Amino acid sequence: MRKLVYAGIGSRKTPEETLRLMERIGRRLAVLGFTLRSGGAPGADQAFERGARAGQGALEIFIPWPGYEGYLPGPEVALASARATLMGAELHPAWERLSSGVRKLMARNCHQILGASLEDPVAFVVCWTPDGAESEAECGRETGGTGLAIRLASRWGVPVVNLARERGLERLARLVEASRAGA
Repeated sequence: MRKLVYAGIGSRKTPEETLRLMERIGRRLAVLGFTLRSGGAPGADQAFERGARAGQGALEIFIPWPGYEGYLPGPEVALASARATLMGAELHPAWERLSSGVRKLMARNCHQILGASLEDPVAFVVCWTPDGAESEAECGRETGGTGLAIRLASRWGVPVVNLARERGLERLARLVEASRAGA
């Protein structure tokens, strides 16, 4: 039986109304047996996590360094790997211009999509970005750091639902049902 895992991620600038929606989504998916994979960042990541915890769901949180946003490695929390850093360097369009800290954040994004092994893709990604990007081709400057995760999801054929888009919830509902039917 396949494990039900999704990535709940997005911009730190996610609107309050959407953060509340993400929390409800996180809770509902937890109740349905989905594991949340995220990165502990303020905004979208923490909204999904609050919801998943409220629904008593399983969590896989990947952090860039110990103490990031108060997280420490443990049963639900893992550090980004050196291999993820190499993957991030291949995906980010301006890697050479990033600080060491931002590179670690980007490496963490790789784990959000592909898990600890970097070979276990999520069933789908739920996010919010200002530009509504859902594929590598749609990623631009406004997509922000979430763009790396969207690029990686595109390359692995993982569907992305951006809540900035009209009908995002309808698409999410179809993906949830398809994932549960295939589990």
